[in-house]
Amino acid sequence: MTSLTSTSIAPPAARADVLEDGTTVRASLVFAGVILLGFGFLYSLAGAGLGRVLFPHQATGSIVTVDGKARGSELVPQPFGDARYFQPRPSAANYDPMAAAGSNMARSNPDLRKRIDELTQAVATREGIAPAQVPGELVTQSGSGLDPHLSPLGAQVQAARVARARDLDVASVERLIAEHTEAPQFGVLGQPRVNVLELNLALDGAQATR
Repeated sequence: MTSLTSTSIAPPAARADVLEDGTTVRASLVFAGVILLGFGFLYSLAGAGLGRVLFPHQATGSIVTVDGKARGSELVPQPFGDARYFQPRPSAANYDPMAAAGSNMARSNPDLRKRIDELTQAVATREGIAPAQVPGELVTQSGSGLDPHLSPLGAQVQAARVARARDLDVASVERLIAEHTEAPQFGVLGQPRVNVLELNLALDGAQATR
């Protein structure tokens, strides 16, 4: 009696599952490629290029130049060590745009209270005013640590010191503060504010033309 060796043939349902699995893998790979290349690279490249065309000043860091030399950014504060200049808000990031952050201290933290008290006394001494007259913004850090603005009051309490250091009358310094006070955006968003860098550059310009 002759024995027949049967050949194992996958049933149609099994072959369909294999084909479906292969199709799913290819579709997933194509989708991943579209996402990575299209949205991860081409979309970002197009957005950056469009920004450079439509908003060239902002897209390159809002750099302020004087006589062809970069003096700072409208969007990032910088410390001014000379008494002839207005000082910005304190920065938990040490004014480093690559390390933007607040102090992350809760209001109940005794170290925060101690730091504010010490800084309030230092600012009061520097500006020749009573501690109660020191605006809170001059002793507290913003959430980003990179606030380029002061309120008009934060600038006005420094006017006497700046005028004295530059041998100017206080009224002329206060006039510059008023000229560089920006209104709330669209008239309703935010508060009146003064860009510290622009105010300091205006001071230099005004004194140079005396």
